[in-house]
Amino acid sequence: MRLGIDGLKLPEVKKRGPLASLDHVVELGLDGVFFSTLLDMSPTLDAGELRAIRDKADSLGLYLESGLGKINPYCSAESPELRDIGNGDIIAGLTRMIEAGAAIGCQELWVSPGNFKPAYPGRLAVDRFRTDVSWDDQLLAMEKVLRKLAPAARANGVHMNIETHDEITSFEILRLIEAVGEDCVGVVLDTANMLQRAEHPVWAARRLAPWVRQTHIKDAYIGRAPGGLDFQPRPCGTGIVDFSAILALLAQANPQVNLSLEIAQSSDDKPRKANPRQCIQINDPLWRAGHPDLTPEELDAYMAMLDAYELRVQAGEVADWEGYESANYGYPTYQHQPYGYRQAVSAIRSSADHIRSLCAEQGIILN
Repeated sequence: MRLGIDGLKLPEVKKRGPLASLDHVVELGLDGVFFSTLLDMSPTLDAGELRAIRDKADSLGLYLESGLGKINPYCSAESPELRDIGNGDIIAGLTRMIEAGAAIGCQELWVSPGNFKPAYPGRLAVDRFRTDVSWDDQLLAMEKVLRKLAPAARANGVHMNIETHDEITSFEILRLIEAVGEDCVGVVLDTANMLQRAEHPVWAARRLAPWVRQTHIKDAYIGRAPGGLDFQPRPCGTGIVDFSAILALLAQANPQVNLSLEIAQSSDDKPRKANPRQCIQINDPLWRAGHPDLTPEELDAYMAMLDAYELRVQAGEVADWEGYESANYGYPTYQHQPYGYRQAVSAIRSSADHIRSLCAEQGIILN
């Protein structure tokens, strides 16, 4: 295993560009970078630009990972770059990206089943609950897209790895892998996103571990709030995720998988509004009906995990939602927030330290 970072959350990544960002990764003491898509590395998929990034990563001893983008056709209008790179043909564009990735040795490629819309309340923030098309129809459409891309993926030795994203469950990812084929479809394990679907992170990681080929190592706060539960990204070790158990599962299933930290994006890079409540409407009948795979046993384990974490909050070991928001974002006025470059780097370093210490305790070697 090696410990690196999700490129989207690397501070100043757009300002510095891909090549200089590789130097930044080294400065942060990390071992690699996971650029979300090939288009983040070269918007035109220029072979020379991509090769230069690959060569520099190799010269610095860094791993280099990337992805394709959204595979939910009902979200296509929200990702016009995928259509643009195919000159109007999205499948052609994604195929070009598969070929471009394989040409520089990026054969594990991230795909995502939807977009998160923080402006909308509760369940409506995720595509799972959109009202113009059912989630089942969206899953079927994603399966069709993956099937269309599968020949190019197989021909290039590529896995299209589905992220445990905000809107999808581990059960649904497993069914997509079974439908399309594990020879070309895998998993990007985001260690915190499954919390939004009331899945226990360790239980979900155990289900998915044999197929995990990329990661987003992320922690989060979960606590009771009006309407359900609050979700708030946190540096690793300060949230609810049991990384010790998850790292052991990953090391056993795929000791070569890279661990890519995902921390809250710097507000210097992406300005945000204050007080962005992200509510999991776990008690809402429509929300509950939308999770038919969720068993009473797993929900009980999830709530027991939440109860244990709330004791940590009550004891002052970790900040509650409002305390963290105030300390890091100047709650309630965005104009006074301090979560800029320095704070993001601090979150990266503390997260890296936490993961390294857990690996050391378990004898997991980080190369």
